[in-house]
Amino acid sequence: MSARVALVTGGTGGIGTAIVHRLAKMGHKVATNYRNEEKTRTWRDRLAGEGIDVLTVKGDIADPESCEQMVRAIEEQAGPIDILVNNAGITRDTTFHKMSYQQWMDVVNTNLNGCFNVTRPVIEGMRARKWGRIVQISSINGQKGQYGQANYAASKAGMHGFTISLAQENAKFGITVNTVSPGYIGTDMVMAVPEDVRAKIVAQIPVGRLGEPDEIAYAVAFFLDEKAAWVTGANLAINGGHYMGW
Repeated sequence: MSARVALVTGGTGGIGTAIVHRLAKMGHKVATNYRNEEKTRTWRDRLAGEGIDVLTVKGDIADPESCEQMVRAIEEQAGPIDILVNNAGITRDTTFHKMSYQQWMDVVNTNLNGCFNVTRPVIEGMRARKWGRIVQISSINGQKGQYGQANYAASKAGMHGFTISLAQENAKFGITVNTVSPGYIGTDMVMAVPEDVRAKIVAQIPVGRLGEPDEIAYAVAFFLDEKAAWVTGANLAINGGHYMGW
């Protein structure tokens, strides 16, 4: 596959780091956004020690103006963005009857509106060059719902609605748009859950374990391949059999 410029939002997280690592190993020039400079510097130095060079640019996914500036900065330093992985996401969990408007909007603005904010500045360039790969990182809970996550589940379900519409609009321009919906992955966030709670989650997974971040990165890499040009508008659920919907 030809080397491309790839933007992975939320690249410093558990799944994001695995995606960044895999794309860089594939030969792509990878960029990600950050908000905390000190934390990002430590993360970037760690990857550099593994031979992974990542371009980091300040950018708030929930802010459209910040995203436009971020995209411009990346393209000035690395070249046109041909690969976009909308991975950034947050949670603000609570049952809906206790949920504040701010908790709702924080999640929707990052997880769902963030897809618009980042994709909008790159889509016209992809259309002009007649090539592009866009992948949304959704969630099992966007498919099946989850107690205490009305905001999160709605935002993650909306990501695939965004995918299938964008896929239809841009297929003739050589742009594919797909979704990956991970189940429970052994990231720091999940491992911070009390052990007895994790055990109950694992008991519901037919494969009998949590997923690995690199298993999600592998799926993303599949969608990005030149040979995956006929796969668009798809959702790939990777959850160890935890949820087996259509």
